[in-house]
Amino acid sequence: MEFDFATPVARRHPEGGNWPSQKWQRYDASILPLWVADMDFRSPPAVIEAIQARVEHGVFGYGRVPDSLKHTLCVWSDREYGWAIEPDWQLWLPGVVPALHLASLALTEPGQGVLSVTPIYPPFLKVAERTGRLAQRARLAEPTAPGEPWRLDLAALEAAITPETRLLLWCHPHNPTGRVWRHEELAGLAALVERHNLLVVSDELHCDLLLDEGATHRPLAAAFPALAARTVTLWAPSKTFNVAGLTAACAVIPDPELRRRFAARLSGLMPDVNVLGMVAAEAAYARGNPWRLALLKVLRAHRRTLVERAAAWPGVAFAPPESTYLAWFDLRRAEGLAGRNASPQRILLEEASVALSDGADFGWPGFVRLNFGTTAAQLEEALVRLDRVLKG
Repeated sequence: MEFDFATPVARRHPEGGNWPSQKWQRYDASILPLWVADMDFRSPPAVIEAIQARVEHGVFGYGRVPDSLKHTLCVWSDREYGWAIEPDWQLWLPGVVPALHLASLALTEPGQGVLSVTPIYPPFLKVAERTGRLAQRARLAEPTAPGEPWRLDLAALEAAITPETRLLLWCHPHNPTGRVWRHEELAGLAALVERHNLLVVSDELHCDLLLDEGATHRPLAAAFPALAARTVTLWAPSKTFNVAGLTAACAVIPDPELRRRFAARLSGLMPDVNVLGMVAAEAAYARGNPWRLALLKVLRAHRRTLVERAAAWPGVAFAPPESTYLAWFDLRRAEGLAGRNASPQRILLEEASVALSDGADFGWPGFVRLNFGTTAAQLEEALVRLDRVLKG
Protein backbone atom coordinates (compact mmCIF):
# COMPACT_ATOMS: atom_id res chain seq x y z
CA MET A 1 0.00 0.00 0.00
CA GLU A 2 1.22 3.47 -0.88
CA PHE A 3 1.03 6.26 1.71
CA ASP A 4 1.31 9.97 1.00
CA PHE A 5 3.99 11.69 3.04
CA ALA A 6 4.73 14.33 0.40
CA THR A 7 1.56 16.40 0.07
CA PRO A 8 1.40 19.25 2.61
CA VAL A 9 -1.76 19.25 4.73
CA ALA A 10 -3.32 22.66 5.46
CA ARG A 11 -3.21 23.06 9.23
CA ARG A 12 -3.75 26.78 9.75
CA HIS A 13 -6.83 28.08 7.98
CA PRO A 14 -8.02 25.56 5.43
CA GLU A 15 -10.64 26.68 2.99
CA GLY A 16 -14.06 26.55 4.61
CA GLY A 17 -12.88 26.02 8.16
CA ASN A 18 -10.30 26.43 10.86
CA TRP A 19 -8.63 23.51 12.62
CA PRO A 20 -7.09 24.82 15.89
CA SER A 21 -3.48 23.66 16.17
CA GLN A 22 -0.92 24.59 18.81
CA LYS A 23 1.86 23.94 16.35
CA TRP A 24 0.53 25.99 13.45
CA GLN A 25 -1.35 28.75 15.23
CA ARG A 26 1.06 29.79 17.95
CA TYR A 27 2.79 31.99 15.37
CA ASP A 28 1.54 33.98 12.42
CA ALA A 29 1.40 32.73 8.84
CA SER A 30 4.91 33.97 7.99
CA ILE A 31 6.46 31.43 10.39
CA LEU A 32 7.25 27.81 9.52
CA PRO A 33 6.65 25.82 12.72
CA LEU A 34 9.03 22.95 13.46
CA TRP A 35 8.68 22.99 17.22
CA VAL A 36 6.07 20.97 19.16
CA ALA A 37 6.26 17.22 18.54
CA ASP A 38 3.35 16.45 16.29
CA MET A 39 3.86 15.55 12.65
CA ASP A 40 2.36 17.17 9.56
CA PHE A 41 1.27 13.86 8.04
CA ARG A 42 -2.23 12.47 7.93
CA SER A 43 -2.67 9.63 10.38
CA PRO A 44 -2.72 6.05 9.07
CA PRO A 45 -5.73 5.24 6.88
CA ALA A 46 -6.63 2.39 9.26
CA VAL A 47 -6.91 4.88 12.11
CA ILE A 48 -8.97 7.37 10.11
CA GLU A 49 -11.32 4.64 8.90
CA ALA A 50 -11.81 3.29 12.43
CA ILE A 51 -12.63 6.75 13.79
CA GLN A 52 -15.03 7.43 10.94
CA ALA A 53 -16.86 4.19 11.66
CA ARG A 54 -17.09 5.08 15.36
CA VAL A 55 -18.38 8.58 14.55
CA GLU A 56 -21.03 7.07 12.29
CA HIS A 57 -22.43 5.27 15.34
CA GLY A 58 -23.33 8.73 16.59
CA VAL A 59 -23.37 8.15 20.36
CA PHE A 60 -20.40 9.33 22.45
CA GLY A 61 -21.27 8.36 26.00
CA TYR A 62 -18.88 7.43 28.75
CA GLY A 63 -16.65 4.70 27.43
CA ARG A 64 -14.60 1.92 28.93
CA VAL A 65 -11.31 0.42 27.90
CA PRO A 66 -12.24 -2.56 25.72
CA ASP A 67 -10.59 -5.91 26.28
CA SER A 68 -9.74 -5.92 22.59
CA LEU A 69 -7.52 -2.84 23.04
CA LYS A 70 -5.64 -4.43 25.92
CA HIS A 71 -5.20 -7.64 23.93
CA THR A 72 -3.96 -5.67 20.92
CA LEU A 73 -1.29 -3.93 23.00
CA CYS A 74 -0.22 -7.30 24.44
CA VAL A 75 0.24 -8.64 20.92
CA TRP A 76 2.17 -5.53 19.85
CA SER A 77 4.48 -5.71 22.89
CA ASP A 78 5.23 -9.39 22.37
CA ARG A 79 5.86 -9.00 18.65
CA GLU A 80 7.75 -5.70 18.61
CA TYR A 81 9.61 -5.77 21.93
CA GLY A 82 9.70 -9.43 22.95
CA TRP A 83 7.92 -8.56 26.19
CA ALA A 84 4.91 -10.67 27.14
CA ILE A 85 2.71 -8.32 29.15
CA GLU A 86 -0.69 -9.04 30.68
CA PRO A 87 -3.96 -7.17 30.07
CA ASP A 88 -4.30 -6.57 33.82
CA TRP A 89 -1.01 -4.66 33.87
CA GLN A 90 -2.47 -1.90 31.71
CA LEU A 91 -3.95 1.34 33.04
CA TRP A 92 -5.16 3.53 30.19
CA LEU A 93 -5.35 7.27 30.78
CA PRO A 94 -5.50 10.54 28.83
CA GLY A 95 -1.86 11.23 28.14
CA VAL A 96 1.73 10.59 29.19
CA VAL A 97 2.20 14.00 30.81
CA PRO A 98 -0.69 13.38 33.23
CA ALA A 99 0.82 9.96 33.93
CA LEU A 100 4.12 11.55 34.98
CA HIS A 101 2.33 13.76 37.47
CA LEU A 102 0.13 10.95 38.73
CA ALA A 103 3.18 8.79 39.32
CA SER A 104 4.73 11.49 41.47
CA LEU A 105 1.53 11.83 43.52
CA ALA A 106 1.00 8.09 43.81
CA LEU A 107 4.51 6.82 44.40
CA THR A 108 6.15 9.56 46.48
CA GLU A 109 5.36 11.66 49.53
CA PRO A 110 5.58 15.48 49.85
CA GLY A 111 9.20 16.51 50.20
CA GLN A 112 10.60 13.39 48.58
CA GLY A 113 12.85 13.77 45.55
CA VAL A 114 11.86 13.37 41.90
CA LEU A 115 14.98 13.03 39.76
CA SER A 116 15.28 13.87 36.05
CA VAL A 117 18.22 13.78 33.67
CA THR A 118 18.68 16.84 31.45
CA PRO A 119 18.26 17.80 28.70
CA ILE A 120 14.76 16.41 28.89
CA TYR A 121 11.24 16.88 27.58
CA PRO A 122 10.09 20.03 29.48
CA PRO A 123 7.11 18.56 31.42
CA PHE A 124 9.57 16.30 33.27
CA LEU A 125 11.07 19.40 34.86
CA LYS A 126 7.71 20.61 36.18
CA VAL A 127 6.50 17.41 37.82
CA ALA A 128 8.11 17.90 41.22
CA GLU A 129 7.08 21.54 41.51
CA ARG A 130 3.50 20.85 40.49
CA THR A 131 3.13 17.94 42.90
CA GLY A 132 4.89 19.42 45.93
CA ARG A 133 7.98 17.26 45.69
CA LEU A 134 11.71 18.03 45.66
CA ALA A 135 13.04 18.63 42.14
CA GLN A 136 16.41 16.99 41.48
CA ARG A 137 18.46 17.00 38.27
CA ALA A 138 21.51 15.38 36.77
CA ARG A 139 23.10 16.10 33.39
CA LEU A 140 23.84 13.85 30.47
CA ALA A 141 27.38 13.86 29.10
CA GLU A 142 27.37 15.85 25.90
CA PRO A 143 29.33 14.75 22.82
CA THR A 144 33.02 15.57 22.95
CA ALA A 145 33.64 15.23 19.21
CA PRO A 146 31.61 15.52 16.00
CA GLY A 147 29.48 12.46 15.35
CA GLU A 148 29.66 11.19 18.91
CA PRO A 149 26.38 10.59 20.76
CA TRP A 150 25.11 11.97 24.01
CA ARG A 151 25.90 9.59 26.88
CA LEU A 152 24.44 8.66 30.22
CA ASP A 153 26.77 9.92 32.95
CA LEU A 154 26.18 7.40 35.72
CA ALA A 155 28.56 9.17 38.09
CA ALA A 156 26.69 12.45 37.71
CA LEU A 157 23.37 10.67 38.14
CA GLU A 158 24.48 8.94 41.31
CA ALA A 159 25.92 12.18 42.69
CA ALA A 160 22.49 13.81 42.30
CA ILE A 161 20.81 11.15 44.44
CA THR A 162 20.17 12.05 48.07
CA PRO A 163 18.37 10.27 50.92
CA GLU A 164 15.22 12.11 49.79
CA THR A 165 15.31 10.73 46.24
CA ARG A 166 12.47 8.32 45.58
CA LEU A 167 11.47 8.50 41.91
CA LEU A 168 13.47 8.60 38.66
CA LEU A 169 11.73 9.95 35.58
CA TRP A 170 13.49 8.25 32.68
CA CYS A 171 13.12 8.67 28.89
CA HIS A 172 13.90 5.67 26.66
CA PRO A 173 14.52 6.45 23.77
CA HIS A 174 15.50 9.94 24.73
CA ASN A 175 13.74 13.20 23.95
CA PRO A 176 15.30 15.57 22.84
CA THR A 177 18.65 14.00 21.85
CA GLY A 178 17.17 10.99 20.05
CA ARG A 179 19.51 8.56 21.83
CA VAL A 180 18.64 4.89 21.86
CA TRP A 181 20.31 3.78 25.07
CA ARG A 182 22.67 0.83 24.79
CA HIS A 183 22.25 -2.23 26.98
CA GLU A 184 25.43 -1.52 28.93
CA GLU A 185 24.22 1.99 29.76
CA LEU A 186 20.88 0.67 30.91
CA ALA A 187 22.57 -2.06 32.92
CA GLY A 188 24.45 0.61 34.86
CA LEU A 189 21.21 2.52 35.35
CA ALA A 190 19.42 -0.62 36.57
CA ALA A 191 22.13 -1.33 39.12
CA LEU A 192 21.98 2.24 40.38
CA VAL A 193 18.19 2.15 40.71
CA GLU A 194 18.31 -1.04 42.76
CA ARG A 195 21.23 0.17 44.87
CA HIS A 196 19.31 3.28 45.90
CA ASN A 197 15.90 1.60 46.09
CA LEU A 198 14.31 3.97 43.57
CA LEU A 199 11.09 3.69 41.63
CA VAL A 200 11.19 4.43 37.91
CA VAL A 201 8.80 5.91 35.39
CA SER A 202 10.12 4.95 31.96
CA ASP A 203 8.65 7.16 29.24
CA GLU A 204 9.03 5.01 26.11
CA LEU A 205 6.84 7.14 23.88
CA HIS A 206 9.29 7.23 20.96
CA CYS A 207 10.22 3.55 21.02
CA ASP A 208 8.43 2.64 17.77
CA LEU A 209 10.36 5.18 15.68
CA LEU A 210 13.92 3.81 15.74
CA LEU A 211 15.76 5.22 12.74
CA ASP A 212 18.67 2.82 12.33
CA GLU A 213 17.91 -0.13 10.06
CA GLY A 214 17.23 -3.28 12.02
CA ALA A 215 17.12 -1.56 15.42
CA THR A 216 14.66 -2.97 17.95
CA HIS A 217 13.35 -1.63 21.22
CA ARG A 218 13.65 -3.45 24.53
CA PRO A 219 11.60 -1.94 27.37
CA LEU A 220 13.57 -1.19 30.52
CA ALA A 221 11.37 -3.47 32.61
CA ALA A 222 11.81 -6.30 30.12
CA ALA A 223 15.56 -5.94 29.71
CA PHE A 224 16.04 -6.06 33.48
CA PRO A 225 13.27 -8.19 35.03
CA ALA A 226 14.38 -7.28 38.54
CA LEU A 227 13.26 -3.72 37.77
CA ALA A 228 9.75 -4.72 36.72
CA ALA A 229 8.46 -4.57 40.30
CA ARG A 230 9.62 -0.96 40.63
CA THR A 231 8.87 0.37 37.12
CA VAL A 232 5.96 2.13 35.43
CA THR A 233 6.32 1.95 31.65
CA LEU A 234 4.50 4.60 29.61
CA TRP A 235 3.46 3.99 26.02
CA ALA A 236 1.13 5.79 23.62
CA PRO A 237 0.34 5.78 19.91
CA SER A 238 0.47 9.59 19.84
CA LYS A 239 3.93 10.18 18.35
CA THR A 240 4.24 7.03 16.26
CA PHE A 241 0.87 7.33 14.53
CA ASN A 242 0.37 11.11 14.85
CA VAL A 243 -2.76 11.01 17.02
CA ALA A 244 -1.59 13.20 19.92
CA GLY A 245 -4.82 15.18 20.10
CA LEU A 246 -6.85 12.04 20.79
CA THR A 247 -5.23 11.70 24.25
CA ALA A 248 -4.80 8.00 24.86
CA ALA A 249 -1.84 6.51 26.70
CA CYS A 250 -1.10 3.42 28.73
CA ALA A 251 0.80 2.85 31.97
CA VAL A 252 2.08 -0.74 32.03
CA ILE A 253 2.66 -1.73 35.67
CA PRO A 254 3.49 -5.40 36.37
CA ASP A 255 3.64 -5.08 40.17
CA PRO A 256 0.16 -5.34 41.75
CA GLU A 257 0.87 -3.00 44.67
CA LEU A 258 2.47 -0.36 42.48
CA ARG A 259 -0.47 -0.65 40.10
CA ARG A 260 -2.96 -0.33 42.95
CA ARG A 261 -1.31 2.85 44.21
CA PHE A 262 -1.22 4.36 40.74
CA ALA A 263 -4.85 3.46 40.04
CA ALA A 264 -5.99 4.88 43.38
CA ARG A 265 -4.51 8.27 42.50
CA LEU A 266 -5.88 8.10 38.97
CA SER A 267 -9.44 7.78 40.21
CA GLY A 268 -11.19 11.14 40.25
CA LEU A 269 -8.18 13.18 39.09
CA MET A 270 -8.40 12.25 35.42
CA PRO A 271 -11.28 11.75 33.02
CA ASP A 272 -11.71 8.43 31.31
CA VAL A 273 -9.78 7.90 28.10
CA ASN A 274 -11.33 9.63 25.10
CA VAL A 275 -13.63 7.18 23.32
CA LEU A 276 -12.16 8.12 19.93
CA GLY A 277 -8.66 7.89 21.35
CA MET A 278 -9.23 4.27 22.32
CA VAL A 279 -10.55 3.49 18.87
CA ALA A 280 -7.52 5.17 17.30
CA ALA A 281 -5.08 3.35 19.58
CA GLU A 282 -6.52 -0.07 18.83
CA ALA A 283 -6.59 0.55 15.09
CA ALA A 284 -3.03 1.90 15.14
CA TYR A 285 -1.55 -1.06 17.00
CA ALA A 286 -3.64 -3.62 15.12
CA ARG A 287 -3.40 -2.30 11.55
CA GLY A 288 -1.08 0.69 11.45
CA ASN A 289 2.29 -1.02 11.14
CA PRO A 290 2.61 -0.79 7.33
CA TRP A 291 2.15 2.98 7.63
CA ARG A 292 4.73 3.15 10.42
CA LEU A 293 7.31 1.28 8.36
CA ALA A 294 6.73 3.62 5.42
CA LEU A 295 7.03 6.62 7.73
CA LEU A 296 10.41 5.39 8.98
CA LYS A 297 11.80 5.53 5.44
CA VAL A 298 10.71 9.15 5.16
CA LEU A 299 12.21 10.08 8.52
CA ARG A 300 15.50 8.38 7.66
CA ALA A 301 15.71 10.43 4.46
CA HIS A 302 14.96 13.62 6.40
CA ARG A 303 17.69 12.76 8.91
CA ARG A 304 20.19 12.40 6.07
CA THR A 305 19.15 15.81 4.78
CA LEU A 306 19.67 17.38 8.18
CA VAL A 307 23.12 15.85 8.55
CA GLU A 308 24.16 17.24 5.16
CA ARG A 309 22.79 20.72 5.78
CA ALA A 310 24.06 21.04 9.34
CA ALA A 311 27.57 20.25 8.11
CA ALA A 312 27.49 23.62 6.30
CA TRP A 313 26.59 25.60 9.44
CA PRO A 314 29.90 26.73 11.01
CA GLY A 315 30.11 26.15 14.73
CA VAL A 316 26.89 24.14 14.94
CA ALA A 317 27.16 20.75 16.66
CA PHE A 318 24.67 18.01 15.86
CA ALA A 319 24.53 14.37 16.94
CA PRO A 320 22.09 12.70 14.49
CA PRO A 321 19.13 11.20 16.36
CA GLU A 322 18.79 7.44 16.53
CA SER A 323 15.05 7.62 17.08
CA THR A 324 11.93 9.72 16.52
CA TYR A 325 11.64 12.87 14.37
CA LEU A 326 13.39 15.35 16.65
CA ALA A 327 16.83 16.85 16.07
CA TRP A 328 18.81 18.51 18.87
CA PHE A 329 21.24 21.23 17.74
CA ASP A 330 23.96 22.88 19.81
CA LEU A 331 24.10 26.53 18.69
CA ARG A 332 26.25 27.90 21.51
CA ARG A 333 29.19 28.36 19.14
CA ALA A 334 27.29 28.93 15.90
CA GLU A 335 29.22 31.52 13.90
CA GLY A 336 26.03 32.84 12.34
CA LEU A 337 24.74 33.76 15.79
CA ALA A 338 27.98 35.19 17.20
CA GLY A 339 27.67 38.38 19.19
CA ARG A 340 23.92 38.11 19.72
CA ASN A 341 22.40 38.44 23.16
CA ALA A 342 19.08 36.74 22.48
CA SER A 343 18.50 32.99 22.63
CA PRO A 344 19.17 31.04 19.42
CA GLN A 345 15.49 30.08 19.27
CA ARG A 346 14.44 33.75 19.36
CA ILE A 347 16.99 34.81 16.74
CA LEU A 348 15.94 32.07 14.32
CA LEU A 349 12.29 32.88 14.89
CA GLU A 350 12.82 36.55 14.12
CA GLU A 351 15.47 36.34 11.40
CA ALA A 352 14.72 33.01 9.70
CA SER A 353 10.97 32.85 10.38
CA VAL A 354 11.34 29.27 11.63
CA ALA A 355 9.88 28.28 14.99
CA LEU A 356 11.96 25.74 16.91
CA SER A 357 11.81 24.61 20.54
CA ASP A 358 14.07 26.52 22.92
CA GLY A 359 16.71 24.38 24.61
CA ALA A 360 16.32 26.39 27.81
CA ASP A 361 12.96 24.72 28.33
CA PHE A 362 14.76 21.36 28.30
CA GLY A 363 17.31 22.56 30.86
CA TRP A 364 20.03 23.42 28.32
CA PRO A 365 20.11 27.04 27.03
CA GLY A 366 21.87 27.56 23.71
CA PHE A 367 20.28 24.52 22.08
CA VAL A 368 17.22 24.17 19.86
CA ARG A 369 15.05 21.18 18.98
CA LEU A 370 13.80 20.82 15.40
CA ASN A 371 10.83 18.64 14.47
CA PHE A 372 11.50 17.04 11.07
CA GLY A 373 8.23 15.11 11.01
CA THR A 374 7.01 17.14 8.07
CA THR A 375 6.99 16.94 4.29
CA ALA A 376 10.25 17.15 2.36
CA ALA A 377 9.07 20.40 0.77
CA GLN A 378 8.31 22.05 4.11
CA LEU A 379 11.57 20.81 5.61
CA GLU A 380 13.52 22.17 2.64
CA GLU A 381 11.86 25.57 2.93
CA ALA A 382 12.75 25.70 6.62
CA LEU A 383 16.36 24.71 5.94
CA VAL A 384 16.70 27.37 3.22
CA ARG A 385 15.58 29.94 5.77
CA LEU A 386 17.93 28.60 8.44
CA ASP A 387 20.82 28.62 5.94
CA ARG A 388 20.50 32.39 5.62
CA VAL A 389 21.33 32.81 9.29
CA LEU A 390 23.43 29.81 10.23
CA LYS A 391 25.74 29.78 7.22
CA GLY A 392 27.05 33.10 8.53
